[in-house]
Parts: sequence; structure tokens; C-alpha cells
Amino acid sequence: MKKLPVAIQVYSIRENAEKDFVGTMKEIKSMGYDGVELAGLYGMSPEEIRDHLKEVGLTPISAHVSYQEFMENINDTVKRYATIGCKYVAIPYLTDDYRYGTENYNTFLKDLPQIAEECNKAGIVLLYHNHDFEFAKNSDGVYVLDALYEQFSADLLKTELDLCWVKVAGEEPTAYVRKYAGRCPVVHIKDFVPSPFDFRPVGYGIQDVPAILNEVIEAESEWIVVEQDGHSERTAMEDAKLSREYLKQLGW
Repeated sequence: MKKLPVAIQVYSIRENAEKDFVGTMKEIKSMGYDGVELAGLYGMSPEEIRDHLKEVGLTPISAHVSYQEFMENINDTVKRYATIGCKYVAIPYLTDDYRYGTENYNTFLKDLPQIAEECNKAGIVLLYHNHDFEFAKNSDGVYVLDALYEQFSADLLKTELDLCWVKVAGEEPTAYVRKYAGRCPVVHIKDFVPSPFDFRPVGYGIQDVPAILNEVIEAESEWIVVEQDGHSERTAMEDAKLSREYLKQLGW
């Protein structure tokens, strides 16, 4: 069976990374992760981040970069992540006052092509990372997330499907990966339990991970990214290890 490289979203282990970035990256590498998706620079320069990751042997595949950070200075922001060597950057979240139905959302839509074009000039592909709020329906009865991808071409904007939030929204993760086949180069594999909702390591929740992985292969994705927003039963690093060990058991 074909398999893809596995990264971790550093937000999953943010407190460890803030205290000791290099030591944390070494531990992540020892667990068997191939790369990382950044969520900040942890007080270091892009050059330092690049060099540390190269020394450890982790690929900086992507980074979560807020819309607000882009708009402070699009060119400088893109340069930072190009310097690190990110192939992708993802807008990870829109605050309440920038979501569908607000004037700010219309501004976001107008700014998006400029952000994407600057990324493309630097050899970076722009992604959008969903939560569940994008599964509200617009005035045409279409999910806001789908409308976003309908408005912009795949050359301009690709997906970073977070399959936890797809499931929470009531949609089937495998179907959504299939829907965006060829447009989902980076996929977030995130597990959880409902009632009460809580995040879990990959393979320890309700997600059908083997089926998802099969679909990700068919969709011609390039990376899967482990993400776990919170840790109620174990430490972040223990959860990161459990996720990676589970994927190894599946041949990944």
C-alpha cells in the first residue's frame, strides 16, 4: 500500500515548542514524524527555524498564518515562510467578526487573490483550513466552505481539510476528501469523541482512520498532518506519540 509522509501541526505540542523548540523537534523526529506544520515562530527568526528543522531532519511542509498577519504586510509575511522553506501556507481560522455574513468576510474574499498571488510568486501554495462554522449554508443554500472553493480556482486556493471538523459538522470525511481530490495536498487527520466532545490521539476516537487514509491516497494528497488541539488525558507529547504509533500500525 502506498503511504504518505506524516507531519504534526506544532499547535498540538505548542507549550513544549515554546519552552524548548529544538528539543521538542528532536523528540518529534524520534517518534517517526517526517515533517511539521508550523503555528508561529516561537521567538526565532525564519532562518533559525529553517536551520533547526534541517538539522533535526524535519520538513517544514506548511504553516498556519492568520489572515490578519498576512494583511499587516503580505510581501514580508510570504517572505518569512518562503525563507523557512514552506511549500504551503494555510489560513487557519476566521474570527467571528470576519465570517460569512459580515462585511469583513467580503473584504477577506477581495484580499484572498492578492495573498494567493504573492504566495505563488514565492513558490508557495495557499490553503484554507476549515473548522465546522464554514458548514453553515449561504443564501443559495450552499455550504460556505464549498462556496469559497467555487469562487476561487484551484490554481489560486487549495484545501486543507480538517476531517475532525468535517465530521463534527455532520459530513462524512471520506466523502469530502473525495470531493476535493486533486485539490487537497495537505489533510488534517484529527480524532475525537462526542458527548461530551473531546479531542483524542489518532485512532483513539470515532474516526474511521483506515478508510480516510485510503481515500487520501486516491485523492493524490501529498501529506497527512496529525493535529490534536487539546489533551485531557495525557500530555501533548504522549498523545503525539500515540498518534504516530497508531499510524505505524497501519503501515504509515
